[in-house]
Amino acid sequence: MPSQSTPPPSPEGAAATTEVWASAGTGSQDRADPQSLDTPQLLEQLRQDRLWLLRQIDAGQWPAWRLDLAALERELGQLLEHAEDRLGQG
Repeated sequence: MPSQSTPPPSPEGAAATTEVWASAGTGSQDRADPQSLDTPQLLEQLRQDRLWLLRQIDAGQWPAWRLDLAALERELGQLLEHAEDRLGQG
């Protein structure tokens, strides 16, 4: 969630971010449709996305969004832990 001091991205910026994400090697071309995955597979895919995001943040990508993306990464980690606990996998 963007901070109050950061204006929301413009549609043009969102499109550019989508292009960067798609071309940054997330493996989205090799990924299954999320609706075709069972829950453990979906959780693993989200773990991989979280790891990729963390690596991008650590590499200095998107410096203007660094704090917001780091907060998103932490929240995603908490969500994954909670989901694993509820499924008895943790």
